Amino acid sequence: MFTNRTDLQLERDTLGRFLPWLIAFMVYLSILALAGMLALDDIALRWEKGISDTLTVQLSPQDNGDNRDAMKNEVGKNDAKILEDAIDILRSTPGVSNAEIYHDDKVLLLLEPWLGKEVLDANIPLPKLIDVELEEGVVLDMNSLEARLKLISPNILVDDHGIWLGHLIDLIQTVKVIALTVLLFIALATTGTVIFATRSGLAIHHEAIEVLHLIGAQDNYIAKQFASRALLLGLRGGLIGLLLALPTIWGIGAIASFLQSGFFPEFSLRLGHWVTLVFLPVIVALIAMVSARLTVMKSLAKML
Repeated sequence: MFTNRTDLQLERDTLGRFLPWLIAFMVYLSILALAGMLALDDIALRWEKGISDTLTVQLSPQDNGDNRDAMKNEVGKNDAKILEDAIDILRSTPGVSNAEIYHDDKVLLLLEPWLGKEVLDANIPLPKLIDVELEEGVVLDMNSLEARLKLISPNILVDDHGIWLGHLIDLIQTVKVIALTVLLFIALATTGTVIFATRSGLAIHHEAIEVLHLIGAQDNYIAKQFASRALLLGLRGGLIGLLLALPTIWGIGAIASFLQSGFFPEFSLRLGHWVTLVFLPVIVALIAMVSARLTVMKSLAKML
């Protein structure tokens, strides 16, 4: 499948034996960089959809002893009244579609990745949280809203997720630019490697090329042989790189799943992402073919 005899016997070139492995290494790096970029883009999209139209209202716990049950008995009624008033204000605010109180069990679940189950079992005071859903595209005056809520209790805080989400998106975009830069350098390195290999092949088969010219062979015919050889070597190297990269991606995903907690987002690739990764070796092979053809045509033009 990956062999193609030519008039120039290019399959005997020593450099051609190493070219597939060089391309395999570059395809391997390209697939890892592209997979990381696609995964980050998916994570950013999911997080932006999940919290872009939400905010959290927090009622900080008061210092009423170390026992959580005692705190519930002593200040539960007061907290309940504060939360009820806060819910009324939130639901009457234009742009707010819904507001619901987080129960203690859900608050514990949110804090567990950060503090650990052992710390939470020590009956530490918990904040009261209200999850607020906004209408799509609505921008609220957070300072005004927080000022109205603080009239109920000075311990109320409004957490706008959009601020840190914006910083997170900026970070992910920066990482994507770095990944794209890496892909560009890999493409340039692949092109340079193919050009070097092609020029070496031209030098090795210089006399045979002159004979082919004497018997009427056109430059396009000779360039086609080098381009076909580069395409086959590129496909062979790309396939090797793909077979090495796929288990690596699977291993990274398995480690991410094993370590997954509140700190680590889910690492996953959609079907379209996998199709893109599988198609990448073909793109690299086409780059190799075009580079070889242009190099031969340019070099033969100078020989005449």
